[in-house]
Amino acid sequence: MDFANMDRAQLTMVGSGFSALLSMHFTIQLLSQHLFYWKNPKEQKAIIMIIIMAPLYAIDSFVGLLDIRGSKAFFMFLDSVKECYEAVAIAKFLALMYSYLNISISKNIVPDEIKGREIHHSFPMTLFQPRTAHLDHRTLKLLKHWTWQFVIIRPACSILMITLQILGLYPNWLSWTFTIILNISFSVAMYSLVVFYHVFSKELQPHKPLSKFICIKGIVFFSFWQGLVVKILVAMGVIKSHHFWLDVEHLQEAIQNVLICVEMVFFSVMQQYAYHVAPYSGDVEAKLKLKKDD
Repeated sequence: MDFANMDRAQLTMVGSGFSALLSMHFTIQLLSQHLFYWKNPKEQKAIIMIIIMAPLYAIDSFVGLLDIRGSKAFFMFLDSVKECYEAVAIAKFLALMYSYLNISISKNIVPDEIKGREIHHSFPMTLFQPRTAHLDHRTLKLLKHWTWQFVIIRPACSILMITLQILGLYPNWLSWTFTIILNISFSVAMYSLVVFYHVFSKELQPHKPLSKFICIKGIVFFSFWQGLVVKILVAMGVIKSHHFWLDVEHLQEAIQNVLICVEMVFFSVMQQYAYHVAPYSGDVEAKLKLKKDD
């Protein structure tokens, strides 16, 4: 392959495709390790569903680059695939944390040592909840519902948005309405995960929950705010079409897709640490045993 004779469009496509392949490589490597040491299906199923998010984002964005002059409905469909999977990943993350703590909402199983623990809410949630609440089965169920509402609202909104776009019934005000609804829904879901992390940070510490949380929050939030910044820069004329090979109409989607392809490589590498297979391969137990013997 002669890179010297390639134009900017071709080099961008090759680089983005290679980044997507790297994301797949690191994810498949980690996935195969978990499948080889299949010791805890409940936890490892959740982990596999979470780590797939990085290559899915990369592949989705690369497909968007391949047909960068596609219709608005096409790009809305691609965005919906990513965003609906976000909902699945967030739900699986919460399920993984519950598994670590031996909590079962459906079976009313809440360990006695964590009952009564204080939960401190912050603004604007204090408009709907007391500033201080005590942990019990009801409050845990509430945190779960706050997370799961996004799992339901996100796909429902995506189906409506795509249908209205195809029918030509998608005015600008409706687009902003969906944006506001989805951002509120997503913020509530992420808030519930943050509260959950702070309440159980001590018990979850052996499982390195912060790195796991950063992987999910990083992929989702970074992509969202990055897209917003690119949109503003294009609208302000800071990023112009003559800098690239595309017209202004498709410039925003192209830049966002390229950046996501590259960034997912870093997140797939980070997931190798956050969701490593050591707790299931026996390496952790072996190290603990050596320390006790010493």
